[in-house]
Amino acid sequence: MNCFKSEKNIFGGCVVEPSALPESPDEFAAQLKFSLEAWKAEGIKVVWLAVSISQAELIPLCTAAGFIFHHAEGDILQMTLALIPDSFVPAYATHYIGAGGVVIDENRNLLVISERYKQQPGRRLKLPGGAMEDGEHIAAGVVREVREETGIEARFDYAVCLRHWHNYRYGKSDIYFVCRLTPLTSQIHMDTRELSECLWMPLDDFLNDPDIHGFNKTIVRAAAESNSGLREKYITEYNTQNYELLMP
Repeated sequence: MNCFKSEKNIFGGCVVEPSALPESPDEFAAQLKFSLEAWKAEGIKVVWLAVSISQAELIPLCTAAGFIFHHAEGDILQMTLALIPDSFVPAYATHYIGAGGVVIDENRNLLVISERYKQQPGRRLKLPGGAMEDGEHIAAGVVREVREETGIEARFDYAVCLRHWHNYRYGKSDIYFVCRLTPLTSQIHMDTRELSECLWMPLDDFLNDPDIHGFNKTIVRAAAESNSGLREKYITEYNTQNYELLMP
């Protein structure tokens, strides 16, 4: 009998090839037992085993062998087993990443929105923005979010600040970048599925409105009064598809 097909990683672990797992539970259980014994004798620290939802009947066999759940995404459940006690197993993603746009036109009007679904009643004017998509840069993501929500085309100028918020969603933390954008168009086309209101609001009215959250006022004031922030920087050694660098 052979071990499961796998690849060794640089940390002394092995990653099992999901497509090579046998379909028969009995065959899987026998090969799993053989593989674990061989890997333990070899000194493998941690085994990483991903099981698809179509192979769900194999999951109880894995947990019986000592595997624990690491994370689930889509139709894949990732499990781990530390063959050497106290071996380090890095946690799964701990944060959400989002970005909002401070979009101010040449007449000092600020682009603001009110979400259709709110945790608290009232108008609740705020900045357009939202979560980054998988593999999306911050500069591109905030421009996309502004366009999708408001119909306004804009150019990324620089990141003004970031907010770090713990216990946000599903117990995870959230990092939210606030970015200064220059509008390239002015005609609003609001996404009525997400928003109940979208408008150009005089900047001073926004800053003086008692019903607007103090955090929003602080970051808008910082963006309006300063021409400095973290701008896109390109370095030859880093390809722009996988890397995004924002610097003063």
